[in-house]
Amino acid sequence: MIGRHKNMKKYCIFVCFIYFIFQYMMNKPLAERMRPQSLDDYVGQKQLVGQGSVLRKMIDSGRVPSFILWGPPGVGKTTLAKIISKQLDIPFFTLSAINSGVKEVREIIDKVKSTQYFNNVRPILFIDEIHRFSKSQQDSLLAAVENGTITLIGATTENPSFEVIRPLLSRCQVYVLKSLEDADLLNLLNKALTEDIELQKRIVHIQETAAILRFAGGDARKLLNILELVIEADESKEVVITDEKVVDRLQENPAAYDKDGEMHYDIISAFIKSIRGSDPDGAIYWLARMVAGGEDPKFIARRLLISAAEDIGLANPNALLLANACFDAVNKIGWPEGRIPLAETTIYLATSPKSNSAYEAIGNALAEVAQSGNLPVPLHLRNAPTKLMKDLDYGKDYKYAHAYENNFVEQEFLPQVLSGKRFWTAQNNPQEVKIQEHLNQLWKKE
Repeated sequence: MIGRHKNMKKYCIFVCFIYFIFQYMMNKPLAERMRPQSLDDYVGQKQLVGQGSVLRKMIDSGRVPSFILWGPPGVGKTTLAKIISKQLDIPFFTLSAINSGVKEVREIIDKVKSTQYFNNVRPILFIDEIHRFSKSQQDSLLAAVENGTITLIGATTENPSFEVIRPLLSRCQVYVLKSLEDADLLNLLNKALTEDIELQKRIVHIQETAAILRFAGGDARKLLNILELVIEADESKEVVITDEKVVDRLQENPAAYDKDGEMHYDIISAFIKSIRGSDPDGAIYWLARMVAGGEDPKFIARRLLISAAEDIGLANPNALLLANACFDAVNKIGWPEGRIPLAETTIYLATSPKSNSAYEAIGNALAEVAQSGNLPVPLHLRNAPTKLMKDLDYGKDYKYAHAYENNFVEQEFLPQVLSGKRFWTAQNNPQEVKIQEHLNQLWKKE
């Protein structure tokens, strides 16, 4: 009798455990419930994990080197790292560069070293958003990667050539993941509707897919989030998904800012056009939309740098200096205080006089290069570091401007066939009018 009670107690505990696990799974977002568990379920990136591909061969052989996955959000970087760990049955440690530092890296490395006497398996250390690690944080990984203590898998949305230190980059392969094709997204959409337990409780008809694909922008996670959002907003058991319903639902939801899809590009376009159009109120509004939506502050700062050079240009050269200082400030302080230098720079650029003469000049020059090809450099402008070059008249008759009055002497600086060609034209603003008057005086032009 006592044994029966014990067995009944164990059974009840087991049932409760299963129930809580089930509830936990059901409360997870759709994107997490649909996360692939094997390479066969993995959607897209056939160039990397398809049959016969280089990474697939490494995984199948059980020998995976350290590497970095570079690609836009929602294309499966984290999922791929977890699948590799599961398929190879090796320990998996994960860190996010947003909230981890040197201390956390060293703790994991020390933990791995302390267990290697009992296990020869080299664990995986997965670092999400590795581009956010500082130089010192990346340096702390070098020895462990080089001596094989860990296999490093890094994930980044930024070009690793610029964001990952050279010594670490040289020890890692870089694999590029692409935005998912529409066919991949439609396949994922169908899998969610037919395999997810929660969605199976509803009757869902996909009548139109253009809007959901457009807003997903090649991002699997975003696609599933939008699908879940639209279905949950409809209280009826039978849901018909149309383009209009998707657009309406996303516009009603303030958290639906799309950092990488069409809305992302529409908002940054409105932001830049407001600056170009000298409307500080419009510009600051679109900035607020991006800040509220969680846009990457460095992305906004980069666009301000471009605008300062392209739209303000020579009409106010200080604009580029301020935009560059803004970029440095945002890098140092991040959110939420980063919104302040971004706002200051936005208003400064919007209220500055405008000129795109530099932008037009490089466009004109590039068009000429494309048309006329590689014209020879005039002999007097060539460098002559050797006697042979001097004997060939390299640099002969070049006039050193600083040896003349006003640091100027008239001579030809274009290939002969382009003599007299104009690429830059001053625009009608005080700064460039002054520049043009100075040039006219030097070159004795009307």
